[in-house]
Amino acid sequence: MGLADIVESLFDGNPPFRVTAFDGSAAGPTDAALTVQFNSEDAIRRIVTRPGELGLARAYVAGDIDLDGDLDGLFSLQAPSPVALVRSGAMAQLIRNVGLRGLKPMEPPVIEARPHGALHSRERDREAVTHHYDVSNEFYAMVLGPSMVYSCAVFSETDEALEIAQLRKVDLIARKLRLGPGQRLLDVGCGWGTMAIHAAKTYGCNVVGITLSEPQRSRAQERAEAAGVAHLVEFRVQDYRDVHDGPFDAISSIGMSEHVGRKSLEAYIAALYRVLKPGGRLLNHAIGRPATREEDPHPARSKEAIRQFQIAAGMRGPSRVKSEFIDRYVFPDGELHEVGTMVSMFQAHGLEVRHLESLREHYALTLRAWVRNLEQNFEAACAEVGVERARVWRLYMAGSAVGFERHQLEIHQILMVKPVAGKAPLSLREAYEPDELVNWFA
Repeated sequence: MGLADIVESLFDGNPPFRVTAFDGSAAGPTDAALTVQFNSEDAIRRIVTRPGELGLARAYVAGDIDLDGDLDGLFSLQAPSPVALVRSGAMAQLIRNVGLRGLKPMEPPVIEARPHGALHSRERDREAVTHHYDVSNEFYAMVLGPSMVYSCAVFSETDEALEIAQLRKVDLIARKLRLGPGQRLLDVGCGWGTMAIHAAKTYGCNVVGITLSEPQRSRAQERAEAAGVAHLVEFRVQDYRDVHDGPFDAISSIGMSEHVGRKSLEAYIAALYRVLKPGGRLLNHAIGRPATREEDPHPARSKEAIRQFQIAAGMRGPSRVKSEFIDRYVFPDGELHEVGTMVSMFQAHGLEVRHLESLREHYALTLRAWVRNLEQNFEAACAEVGVERARVWRLYMAGSAVGFERHQLEIHQILMVKPVAGKAPLSLREAYEPDELVNWFA
């Protein structure tokens, strides 16, 4: 039996993609939107020795498998479990194809992350962050475009240019924070500096931007100088726990708290609360996960309904099941938190939540734009960071876009104030849309 025939058997003879293999076998519809090509016996070895998502991911990253076409359908599939492989007889067939030699595990691709030390210690957090962000500033420029913003944009139209939508996002945050001349802003997880530079250039703020990535800090400084605001902006390689030069009038934390583990959330919130002045504003912009039925209980629902919901949302119990692919190749030690949990924890530490906004559909559009950028620059990206890493980014961004579209992922902006007794320090308008967006990074 050919390899493609074995794969076909796992889908009851009707795989939702075309399968071609190095042994000349082929199966599945010839007009499928996606073709999965098995290039060598190493693909089988990786699957046999590590069945499930991680074995398949390693095979793709290493080039033992190619994916040609639209990846969306891939994310509706469940990787065959060891039990399913054994029951179907597929495992025995795969082992016959590679022989006993195929039972020896292969070394994983060299870019696979293996963080060291205590979870969410300063040292391990720095290692995890540098794994993801110290890839190449030039690579990120290819993917993110001129804005160099690595978080959800805010679109006015579905076909709006990404850089304008990213500018709208940072300006939306600035307006929610009510930034003004002479104010001090702390930008936590500042990335390549776009939020900090915009706050300085457009609103006259004095900004401290912190990151754990030296290449990010260096490029952010260069961009601040080019924008003419280097005198207003200071970029540091610094852990949020080590900021002691408050108070700040406002704090923005954009796409950073996803790197903070559940056990470290209290320390994260306490650190920001400590350096925020009374009456000051804090905006936390973060990816999250939907609540499970246990977190939003409905006793009338059956256990089977709960189980089906959890499977559809990629969850088990109160926590989202970690993707081994994401944890090993994309965001080591990353954790997504349910927005209700975040709100409760912020308020339990003395902050008052004043506004909450979901941008889920906007992040799907953002990711689709990033995928287009990467695919248009794929050869250059491979030359810059290697084929393995370019494959990782293609797979994770396409999968994330589908996750937001299907409500398996969420994204929220939570606006808070450090309250002052007897005062109402913040009054919200119904709209934050500016009269004009000045595109300074075009």
